[in-house]
Amino acid sequence: MEATSLKSKNEAAISSVINENKPEIQLPVNYKPSSQEEFMNPKQMEYFRQKLLRWRAELLDDANQTIANLSTESLHRPDQMDRAQIESNATLDLRTRDRERKLLQKIEAAMRRIEDGSYGYCEETGEPINLSRLEARPIASLSLHAQELHERMERVHRDD
Repeated sequence: MEATSLKSKNEAAISSVINENKPEIQLPVNYKPSSQEEFMNPKQMEYFRQKLLRWRAELLDDANQTIANLSTESLHRPDQMDRAQIESNATLDLRTRDRERKLLQKIEAAMRRIEDGSYGYCEETGEPINLSRLEARPIASLSLHAQELHERMERVHRDD
């Protein structure tokens, strides 16, 4: 119950910071962006903003839970195998949180793109990013074609 309350407080704080000078847009229940609508209209922007905020809150909750678990976990166990397992789990958790920290930076960058109106458009070509791609990966900043080219170039240069 306490974690749910903390999550609600986090979401409210995030929402109030992001919405300081913006009128709130109400989304219809079960709203999903559609290709029939104007691309990146205010409803779509709000939909993706809320999706990113929820994802961010989940990651922050997971990080807080990991910190709580690591601080309460006792390494004073008589059995070396128990201690080794605890340390192994802690290392894995920390590695996962480090990846999530990088993901949080990408979420913040996507939130900035929403604020400046460039969200949903490829950073390289300026073309709209497919809605299904944004739905699957809301932090996407490149169209599928541009992302494939980028990955191909990474492979070529990695082999050098």
